[in-house]
Amino acid sequence: MIKFVGSFETVKSLPKTQFAEYAFIGRSNVGKSSLINAIVGTQVARTSNTPGRTQSLNLFNLDDRVMIVDLPGYGYAKVSRTDAMRWLQRLEEYLLSRSQLKRLFILIDSRIGARDSDLDLMDFCDANAIPYQIVYTKKDKKVREQKQTEIMHTDHGAMIPEILYTSAEKKTGLDSIRETLGIK
Repeated sequence: MIKFVGSFETVKSLPKTQFAEYAFIGRSNVGKSSLINAIVGTQVARTSNTPGRTQSLNLFNLDDRVMIVDLPGYGYAKVSRTDAMRWLQRLEEYLLSRSQLKRLFILIDSRIGARDSDLDLMDFCDANAIPYQIVYTKKDKKVREQKQTEIMHTDHGAMIPEILYTSAEKKTGLDSIRETLGIK
């Protein structure tokens, strides 16, 4: 059973829990909320066709044992520079202060590949020993012909070696994430 805990504007306002947290992040319009919904098997995270709709830290309680965190996207959303900087500071505060964070899932659109903002986040996580896993989304969509940056776990000290390939629409590639979250 999954339930929405709330949307939080600041890290300090997040509830203090004993539950392990697993957070999802990626560039705006990567399909983060859709992937969360596909993983848990129900419509809990709000989806939108407009990039940048997730602007708060959204928490979901899974069976009173795990918290799923839907973090605001980065990179593409049309927001003011002030808002973008505030989001970045909040993200850094979250990543550096939440001891219950067990894994950050960094979502990358498989049609586009990793961008500088994705690589910057990976470097930040490596430098701060924040465990993360790369999840390619929208694997069912047609790939645009372009050279993509290959991500090698050997280049990233905090990265979980297994790279995942998912499709929220086709419900494929979700088993490894479900296993990590303890969803049967």
